[in-house]
Amino acid sequence: MTQTVRMMSASGILGYGFPESSLQAALALKPHMIGVDGGSSDPGPHYLGSGKTLNSRLAMKRDLSLLLRGAIANGIPMMVGTCGGAGGEPHLQACAEIIREIAAEHDLHFKMALIHAEQDKPFLLEQLAAGRIKPIGGAPDLHASELEQAVRVVGMMGPEPYRQALAAGAQVILGGRGTDPAPWVALAMHHGLPEAPAWYAGKILECACNAAIPKKHDCLMVTVGPDFVETEPLNPELRCTPLSVAVQALHENASPITRYEPGGIVDSSDCRIEALTDRRVRISGMRWLARPYSIKLEGVRHAGYSAIALAATRDPGLIGQIDSFMSSVRTATATKVAALGIGPDDYRLVLRQYGRNGVMGAWEPEQSAAPVEVSIIAEVVARTQDIANAALSLARVTLLHSDFPGRMCREGNMAFPFSPSDIERGPIYEFMLQHVLEINDPLRMFPVEYEQV
Repeated sequence: MTQTVRMMSASGILGYGFPESSLQAALALKPHMIGVDGGSSDPGPHYLGSGKTLNSRLAMKRDLSLLLRGAIANGIPMMVGTCGGAGGEPHLQACAEIIREIAAEHDLHFKMALIHAEQDKPFLLEQLAAGRIKPIGGAPDLHASELEQAVRVVGMMGPEPYRQALAAGAQVILGGRGTDPAPWVALAMHHGLPEAPAWYAGKILECACNAAIPKKHDCLMVTVGPDFVETEPLNPELRCTPLSVAVQALHENASPITRYEPGGIVDSSDCRIEALTDRRVRISGMRWLARPYSIKLEGVRHAGYSAIALAATRDPGLIGQIDSFMSSVRTATATKVAALGIGPDDYRLVLRQYGRNGVMGAWEPEQSAAPVEVSIIAEVVARTQDIANAALSLARVTLLHSDFPGRMCREGNMAFPFSPSDIERGPIYEFMLQHVLEINDPLRMFPVEYEQV
């Protein structure tokens, strides 16, 4: 067993960028691996449904080029989790293509592993029929008809597929959708360290310098021992404090002391978090409680087609009666849309008022506050793009030219920042799964493919 393992995380998500000087500082400390998380469900269902990457190819290539060349030059593994933002097959292949391109440009040679996370519907339907797919968080039971609607489903892998790839000698490992800490957990356990500090370290590393202050997309170094984790940013302008580390440990977690992962729980109820210097922190006392293995599923289905228009008003007379004005716009739009032979079930009009309650909606506590200006985002979601475009066009002209009591201007009510004012968004998606799949073999759902680059 290696007594301690040093691991670096480059930034919160691949493509967010990081200073090259921080990477060089990390490599000078001889880490056992460098890596980066590649995605999240935070940006919504579009990327999983469409197969498009969250960040641009240019931004991902810049980050991957620096990381890949640093890893090869220093003979250490480089790992990326949840490639391309959502971790489906198109996202994984997009990152693999970039890696091959960089290797050709810089004459690099290495063994690469691709870990697939997209799940076949026949397999999932078989697991559902066997009663192995269970709802979580109060979600309803899943039915086969709902699963058939899925455009794409991925499983959130744990560290086991990464460990398999490391054992097979892969130096570059690209993973599909996974639990965010998985690559770093795998590296620590590959070197013989126990689950508890490995998982805790992975949690600190998944968002890189989110565990440091001031917040910045930058590189973080973590040292893991048999019963402790130490963390320090690579940029001398940043520092880790007990509070900043504790906040990251709570990140995306409902409990302050327990965190559910595939195969177990990280229990931090007895953790001690202490400052070793003004920028380095040690955490000890974490425990791992094993549980039956389960994999969280993420899936999306097609929700229709969308078109939007952005408008704004600074007319105090209109703003003072905006609720009744919006109601009249909805009514008039519905009448005009019906005249086209479009039924009420074929589309939905959404009007968001930013500057008034666009963020909080009905939960906005300052309902009586009088804004100086209001920005309105009109959206139509419909069963076809043609219907969305037509209904939005009528909603936009109704916003622009509807009368209201006390109106003095006989022209338009709204200012439009863009021409064309109507923006076609295309197909849109919605998340449809809040379920886990109970499975005995952590590798069953995540085949590993190797190639010599």
